[in-house]
Amino acid sequence: MLPLTQWPAGARSRIMGLLTDIDDTLTTAGAITPDALQALGNLKAAGLHVAAITGRPVGWSAPFAAAWPIDAIVAESGAVALLPDTSQIGLQRPPNLRGQLSKIYQQDAATRTANFTRMQAVLARIEREVPGAKRATDSAGRECDIAIDHSEFTHLPQSAIDQVVALMRSEGMHATVSSIHINGWYGDHDKLTGARWIVRMLWGRDLDAEIDRWVYVGDSTNDQKMFERFPLSVGVANVRRFASQLAHWPRYVTQGERGAGFAEVARAILGTRRD
Repeated sequence: MLPLTQWPAGARSRIMGLLTDIDDTLTTAGAITPDALQALGNLKAAGLHVAAITGRPVGWSAPFAAAWPIDAIVAESGAVALLPDTSQIGLQRPPNLRGQLSKIYQQDAATRTANFTRMQAVLARIEREVPGAKRATDSAGRECDIAIDHSEFTHLPQSAIDQVVALMRSEGMHATVSSIHINGWYGDHDKLTGARWIVRMLWGRDLDAEIDRWVYVGDSTNDQKMFERFPLSVGVANVRRFASQLAHWPRYVTQGERGAGFAEVARAILGTRRD
């Protein structure tokens, strides 16, 4: 990883959009910091596209999608997106629904229903078979995945985390580990496919064709695909705590941790607009 100060101004000046993780990237101790919130607003005011890509559930994400100055939150590891403004994709809300969020999914309703039933059985098995394993407290808001808490309110040792991941995969699920949860789901979506999907849906753009004009900011092992794919990937400083578990590192790293690190990224991008 290179320090953010070595990020060339020419590359920063061409950026059209930023995608970011939420937990421990925008947030510190579970809440978005004022400097990170202001950074989102500054990026939007400068005309950049801004979306969050998270493993958090759609129910948990809804208040933030409505309140934060962003174009969308893609939740549940790419499965579902919350949009404050559906006019971006050519949809019109009935007058009585103005001001409410809209949800769009990568899977159809029948697939989601079938997968939900299967996932609840796996969730029950994990809690039964892995000592100390408990479903995440935000589980009631999940539609397309399941989550086991390993660091938010419950601490699981690495051996138990590995056991949960192995059990999910033995059931045919995808499994990733974030800074707080172990997420499992059925389907081919993940953070990277979710990013491609939302960029295409909202702005009609091909993310892969212009990948050098988009930034991804993250902090954890479930951001590895994004770190690998994005030439302009940035880790906030606390990404270093996953040093032993990362096969793919971000290109750049901030000095500050969590929300302070994200604000540092925004300043680096916006500084080129004033130069």
